[in-house]
Amino acid sequence: MQRASKMSNKYVETVLGPVDSNKLGRVLTHEHLALDFDAFYVPPPEILQKFTSDIIDLQNIGIIKQYPYSNKYNIHFDDIDSANAVLEDVKFYKASGGGTIVENTSHGIKRNIQLMKKTSHESGVHVIVGTGHYVASTQSDSAMRKSEEEMFNLITNELTVGCYDCPSVKAGFIGEVGSTWPIADFEKRAIRAAAHVQEQLNCSVSFHPGRDVNAPFEILRIYMEAGGDAKKAIMSHLDRTFARDDELLTFAELGSYCQYDLFGIECSYYQLDTKMDMPSDAQRIDKMRILKEDGRLEKILMSHDIHTKHRLMNFGGHGYAHIINNVLPKMLIKGFTKEEIDTITINNPKNWLTS
Repeated sequence: MQRASKMSNKYVETVLGPVDSNKLGRVLTHEHLALDFDAFYVPPPEILQKFTSDIIDLQNIGIIKQYPYSNKYNIHFDDIDSANAVLEDVKFYKASGGGTIVENTSHGIKRNIQLMKKTSHESGVHVIVGTGHYVASTQSDSAMRKSEEEMFNLITNELTVGCYDCPSVKAGFIGEVGSTWPIADFEKRAIRAAAHVQEQLNCSVSFHPGRDVNAPFEILRIYMEAGGDAKKAIMSHLDRTFARDDELLTFAELGSYCQYDLFGIECSYYQLDTKMDMPSDAQRIDKMRILKEDGRLEKILMSHDIHTKHRLMNFGGHGYAHIINNVLPKMLIKGFTKEEIDTITINNPKNWLTS
């Protein structure tokens, strides 16, 4: 395996070059500007098929919000319509006080670094690109045959030299590293490779867990046994993973960042895990308050995980500025102070990326 020096703890690599970590501002730690999500199409109920044709308009936006993965145009998030809408949305995020977006599209779901560069340049928002591997079902046959060492070398190169699809840009973190449940062999190799790179470079890692309460625990077990530092890891999507408070608090003891990153989804029916009730934004805030009261304020992160058209403002959605404009005021009402909000949205992301 290759060797490389540890990453700087002052500057963060963005798609436009290194940026002083003190200038990141408010950070969304789990977003997408483009990705290929076509593999996750879910056929709609028969009676609703006429509302899930390949358009989004006033007649079907309500249905799409209930069944987002049943409209192929909606989940096609790497076309020109998406790119144009993303750019306008990110500009509004900047105007609303946003500073940085951590772009979590990893190998397997087709990141678009050129779009990230264009969006960052035209909006003034810092964009940080990830590396690593998404779930096994999204990988090509050749990628599925990659060894742990080959994954390690790819991640290391992209963090320290340049991304293979855009050599002038370095990745700024590993993520999102995706797994299903049970965790596939390919996904275990990807987790271990991420851990080995993290141990060597002291870089940041973000995990996508399978839709099972045991998945976050098993990911961290594999990761830490391979040498990864829990303090540098994010566990994403806790909104749809831990329904019970005791599960959340037990997991939090392991020391990773606990991320609530589905803000803006206000639909209890979750197509990708129908046995689960998707929480509301108010319930997400309540879960974060439980973590705060348990003394874990400095381990909380927030984002939206936008990856479909209908969540963008040009398509009738909430957009990347939703947390700033709609959620943070609600947090003040529900007992968070301005200083605590700054800790979650400014200091915690900076510390994850640099400490």
